[in-house]
Amino acid sequence: MSQLDDDRLFPTEPAVRRMARDLYEGVKDLPIISPHGHTDPRWFAENELFPDPAQLFVTPDHYVFRMLHSQGIPLEAMGVPREDGGKTEQDPRKIWRLFAENFYLFRGTPSRIWVEHAFQEVFGVVKRLSLDTADEIYDHIADCLTQDAFRPRALFERFNIEAISTTESAIDDLRWHKMIRDSGWQGKVVTAYRPDAVIDPEFDGFTANIATLGDMTGEDTTTWTGYLAAHRLRREVFKSFGATSSDHGHPTARTEDLSQEVAAALFDKALRGACSAEEADAFRGHMLTEMARMSLDDGLVLQIHPGSFRNHSKDIMARFGRDKGYDIPTQTNYVSALKPLLDAVGARPDLTVILFTLDETSYARELAPLAGVYPALKLGPPWWFHDSYEGMMRFREMATETAGFYNTVGFNDDTRAFCSIPARHDVARRVDCAFLATLVATGRLAKDEAPDVAYDLSYRLAKDAYKL
Repeated sequence: MSQLDDDRLFPTEPAVRRMARDLYEGVKDLPIISPHGHTDPRWFAENELFPDPAQLFVTPDHYVFRMLHSQGIPLEAMGVPREDGGKTEQDPRKIWRLFAENFYLFRGTPSRIWVEHAFQEVFGVVKRLSLDTADEIYDHIADCLTQDAFRPRALFERFNIEAISTTESAIDDLRWHKMIRDSGWQGKVVTAYRPDAVIDPEFDGFTANIATLGDMTGEDTTTWTGYLAAHRLRREVFKSFGATSSDHGHPTARTEDLSQEVAAALFDKALRGACSAEEADAFRGHMLTEMARMSLDDGLVLQIHPGSFRNHSKDIMARFGRDKGYDIPTQTNYVSALKPLLDAVGARPDLTVILFTLDETSYARELAPLAGVYPALKLGPPWWFHDSYEGMMRFREMATETAGFYNTVGFNDDTRAFCSIPARHDVARRVDCAFLATLVATGRLAKDEAPDVAYDLSYRLAKDAYKL
């Protein structure tokens, strides 16, 4: 018995399906390059056993708990911690039964494929999760989690992960990465520089964060020149822990290339909490260009993740904090918004700027034409809400005609849910092989070229773009 169809996500026409299957056989066992994600480096540093199935599959995964919450289930019932330390469900079996009872809600979603892939391929579970099977599956997974073979480092090696990048704030002390390095373990876990907390004037605690940045670097971050110098120093520290990229999650794709005098004046207003919303956006936009110039010096790849209205629910933000499933896609302009940065550095082939989007209407109209001409630009894979069969296929269909394959960067899983990493890469490889088989069948790609492209999309492009 198997929950998973061996031909899932492949085309339905028999000859094209066979071609997709053959391409997939050539890439399905390639090592995983996971160049952008949010797994906890503490897992790999301490290598402790995962506590229970609910803590592995439900409580930390906003893809899971947001769906349950959309049906009126309180986040407290799923054990999601409250900011004020208020009461939440602590019994993992109760959380699991709640998940199982409502597992039908995930029908047709990528989360269903990810969870069932992890159940079957990681834990050997072939029964479908339901209230009737909840305890049996819980007990089986719980037993697995007591074994050394299911510790984080063992799973890392079993998943064939060649390299994984976590994402840390610019003012993170990187203690877990230091512990990983000092342990002598050979798994490649690197960090990525995420400076939103010290770049966004509207970020909670911005002024205090800037002071912390100064304390960590010994620079006077009350001055514009000291602030920039502090960024350069922190980027070097991150590089010493393997960082090859920076990551920027801004509300818009706006960039600016202001004079140093204007930028310094904006920074001063930001420190005083005196920026208007427009000025805060301008400052964030200018800092993207500053970060790009720093990348020319230190080689970090610049990732831009714009277009999310983050923490849309004021109540949930107050009670549970950030990243609790209430981040909603917005319409995003790229052509005008990126022009200042592109005028400054877009022609530089020694710079890599990777653009992501949550606005699919921009694929063919804006993103593919931009990446199809500016040497510095590459397109990131479908992200977040579009990390699905449909989302990946739409991306390939709309972006390839103008940007081709080689102005994209393969796949990244962007996940906090460790056991979903092999599942997500498997979905991406299946979708890309399905797309390539269709190109061959319709005379748009030579059959002997398709395996090379499949290899590149599954492995090489991510490794090369992120310098891993």
